[in-house]
Amino acid sequence: MDVATGTAWGTPGQAAYDFRSDYVTTPNAAMLQSIINTSLLDDVMMEDPTTNSFQVFMAGITGHEDSLLVLSGTMGNQVALRSALCSPPYSILCDIRSHIIRMEAGGAATLCGAFMEGIAPSNGHHLTLDDVKKHATVREDVYDCPTRVISLENTLSGTIMPLEDIRAISNWAHSSDPPIHMHLDGARLWEAVAAGAGSLKDYASCFDSLSLCFTKGLGAPIGSIVIGSSSFIKRARWMRKLLGGGLRQAGVIAAPARIAVEQIFLSGRLREGQQTAKRISEMWAKMGGKLQHPTETNMIWLDLEAAGVDKDHFADMAENVGIKTMRGHLQGRLVVHYQICPDALDSLASLFAEIHKALYTKTVHGNL
Repeated sequence: MDVATGTAWGTPGQAAYDFRSDYVTTPNAAMLQSIINTSLLDDVMMEDPTTNSFQVFMAGITGHEDSLLVLSGTMGNQVALRSALCSPPYSILCDIRSHIIRMEAGGAATLCGAFMEGIAPSNGHHLTLDDVKKHATVREDVYDCPTRVISLENTLSGTIMPLEDIRAISNWAHSSDPPIHMHLDGARLWEAVAAGAGSLKDYASCFDSLSLCFTKGLGAPIGSIVIGSSSFIKRARWMRKLLGGGLRQAGVIAAPARIAVEQIFLSGRLREGQQTAKRISEMWAKMGGKLQHPTETNMIWLDLEAAGVDKDHFADMAENVGIKTMRGHLQGRLVVHYQICPDALDSLASLFAEIHKALYTKTVHGNL
């Protein structure tokens, strides 16, 4: 029993009413049981069978040679980038909105000493080969800081980067001289696959390294994974150790992570959440609301400014009807996960109706 919330382990509890993110889920009973039954040997010495088996499993379903369990999505990205960048000067090209440039405490600059070149997609949605060609530094003149890594993110703000554009960028990067390393921040790649945009292997085949997160959407209590070639993962294991991420009894992380992949991703549970997200978007639109970004997976971005709603007030209003929403720079974002309950949707409908009523009253009075 969780003394703080009064909810039993293995039940959604407050996650059922929490739209802040898809990492607020609690591990289900099968995940918790897997921790009890896991092996407890040392992963730094690569002796734990549960962890070793899981890493082979993840490499297999992505079509790569090897993988490495890490503690978080940020650690996964930073281990991968540090492993790919060997001899400066070097730069990393990425979308200006991407997690590695905005949400990882400047890790690539601190840990790698890399120049981060964030670029805005010309189409307003996702980077294209033309964007990359325009901004990548392929010369090696004494004045240059060559692009050594192209880091893409999928999904990004819940939107899907099309497979055809990724393939075009990948083919160009790998044909460059020297080849440019392709990395994917695939924390929520599960969602792109669930939406039918391409298979896990389709996407993974375009990258030399990728990171996947088990807490975002899948409900595992902890953990991400870095995937790549055997030689790359050998170096990544070294970099993980350097960053303090060497794990001892790693089975307690690997076991529930495998349950999460099998029970939530491979069983198709994410598709349900995406359908719910689209219903929420439609509900908002029917009341006259606008969106900041299209709802393509499990994220809804409400345009609160267009609705005349103060962002802090919106979060307060949500709390008043019993649901949690994000505060700060991500206000207006609603994230659906598989533990959201029907009652939470009813509460959200009440919130939208209240906002719509206030906007209608304001509009009518303003016209008088």
